[in-house]
Amino acid sequence: MKVLIVSDTHGRGADYSKLIRKIAPMDLVIHCGDLEGQEHEIEAVTRQVCGCPAVMVAGNNDFFSSLKNEVTLELEGHKILVTHGHSYYVSMGPEFIRQEAKARGYDMVFYGHTHKPLLDQTDPEITLLNPGSLCYPRQEGRLPSYAVMTIEPDGYTHFSICYIDRDFYG
Repeated sequence: MKVLIVSDTHGRGADYSKLIRKIAPMDLVIHCGDLEGQEHEIEAVTRQVCGCPAVMVAGNNDFFSSLKNEVTLELEGHKILVTHGHSYYVSMGPEFIRQEAKARGYDMVFYGHTHKPLLDQTDPEITLLNPGSLCYPRQEGRLPSYAVMTIEPDGYTHFSICYIDRDFYG
C-alpha cells in the first residue's frame, strides 16, 4: 500500500494536482489540513488520477469547511490519528501531540500546521509525521515537501519525506 501525505496547500490546488500527476499511482491520499476551500478539487483530482480516496481534515485556516478536525484511520494494523495539529500546540514542539496520541492508543500521528517536515520515530511506540507544506515551506532551504508511507505485504512500514526542487513541475 502506498499513501501520499500532504498538508498546508492553502488554496493552491494546482500545485497538488501537478504533484499527484507526477507521482501517481497511490492507494490513498491524506491531507492534514489548511486546504482553504480546495476540498472538492483535491478529492476530484485524486479520484481522477489515482482512483483512490482522499482523507482530509480541517486546519486552522479552513474556516467554513465541513471537514472534521480529526480522523482515525486503521491501515494494515496501524491506528493512525490524522489532524492539523494546531489544537495540540505543535508549533511549540511535538511532545503534547505524542503524549495525547499514545494515551489514546494510536501508533502513528500525521499532522501539519508548522509547514516544516518531521519524521520522528524516537519513541518505538509511536511515529510522528508532518509532511511539511506543499506550497509554503518554512524549514531551512524552504523546499516544498510531502511524505509517502509504504506498507509492504509483510507489514513492514517505511516513510519518505520528499522535497520538490525547482525543476519538479517542469
